[in-house]
Amino acid sequence: MNHATQNDTQITLSPGEVYSLRNEISGPVMTPDSPEYPTECANFNLNRLVEPAVVVGAESANDVAAAIRFATRRGMPVAVQNAGHQVVLPVSDNWLLITTSRMDDLAVDPDARTARVGAGVRWRQVLIEAAKSGLAPIAGSAPDVGIVGYTLGGGLSPLLGRSLGYAADHVRWMEVVTAEGRIRAVTADSDPELFWALLGGKGNFGIVTRIEFGLFPVTEFYGGGIWFRGEDMAAVLEVWRAWVPTLGEETTTSVAIQRLPDLDALPEPLRGAFVLHVRIGHLGGAATGAKIVAPVRAAATPLLDSLMNRPFTEIGEIHLDPVERIPYVESGTGLREMSAETIDTIVALTGPDSGCPLASVEIRALGGALDREAAVPNAVPSRGVPFITFAFGVGSPAELGPMQDYLNAYVERLAPWADDATVVNFVSPDEAVSEEGVRRLFGPDLYTRLAAVKRQYDPANVFRINHNIRPSSS
Repeated sequence: MNHATQNDTQITLSPGEVYSLRNEISGPVMTPDSPEYPTECANFNLNRLVEPAVVVGAESANDVAAAIRFATRRGMPVAVQNAGHQVVLPVSDNWLLITTSRMDDLAVDPDARTARVGAGVRWRQVLIEAAKSGLAPIAGSAPDVGIVGYTLGGGLSPLLGRSLGYAADHVRWMEVVTAEGRIRAVTADSDPELFWALLGGKGNFGIVTRIEFGLFPVTEFYGGGIWFRGEDMAAVLEVWRAWVPTLGEETTTSVAIQRLPDLDALPEPLRGAFVLHVRIGHLGGAATGAKIVAPVRAAATPLLDSLMNRPFTEIGEIHLDPVERIPYVESGTGLREMSAETIDTIVALTGPDSGCPLASVEIRALGGALDREAAVPNAVPSRGVPFITFAFGVGSPAELGPMQDYLNAYVERLAPWADDATVVNFVSPDEAVSEEGVRRLFGPDLYTRLAAVKRQYDPANVFRINHNIRPSSS
């Protein structure tokens, strides 16, 4: 049975089997009794315990290939983990995890305007290296997120997306280890269907060990955030809603309704505060940017305003995403429109009188190049979706259950404006478990084509601990 939630036959690895695997792998191999095991398995969400039967700390594509062959000989599914956007959905103890953090090679080619990186590289490293040549990647809102997982889920930039599209749209080449343990160099010319499916189809078709993508001559931007009192959110959101359609593709924006912790690391006006955070990224100077932003700035009295000219390497200052590991639950949906009624519903669910327990509820405006098909098409399913909303709650185990219930109610109440398609990287692990949910995410045409590629490259569904696409039967 090929299914993401199947119950795998109980497998007990003998010491001899583990020993033989260690002899094939240059990196470390860990089992639950290894001292390094908890650290190697840890992910960003402390609410998601990852407990595979064995972990391979891969140092090369050869390590990945050997680990896959070891697992498939024993009927074990395989998952991959680095730093963000690589969903792991353990359904039993009988699986093998490959971590890629040791694969950290990085080369920027200024003349070709490309970067080629290993699967363990994070955006911060590329931001710094590319900036030396006056170039920039289509990085996400969190510089410490890994490049490969982000890109295979599309890759949504808070600055370059509306003008250049998804990160996946600018991939040139990938080194991929497929389910039979074969290392392949994949391009749109060499393997068109596999190349298409990998970019948007997440980790269903193989493990990407290196990736090459385009860079762009961008060195600075105008951006940051404006924080308003949460009590002013209705007025500000109404202005923001009317303002978004007036923006050119050089300007990107989102908002986040935040109940912030009381931490010294936060500026004094934000410590323990209930706020509306308006985020701005503008590809232009302060004079033009300030003029564009003026209607939102005037919507209420800001608590704090960090908009300024910045080097591109400060792209993380737009969203100021959390950097420490935290226990959380999450959910979200695409939105077909942002009407006055949509805003009223969001305010009722998250505003000052809502009793909302969530740490953050954000709305991102998409559009522009994010709606256009890439020059080399791919499987990113969210083109044409004008907005997405994503929310999360942070707390103790006792608190997370009620928070998940609130998240479910939030998404359900937005159903009149919801779109089944959304950015793949914002689909939570719980939502990715459902085959029906994954089919809705991609839609019937995309899913059918993806399932055919899955049948060709992973007919046994070895890579099923993810946003699983089942191989088609014919």
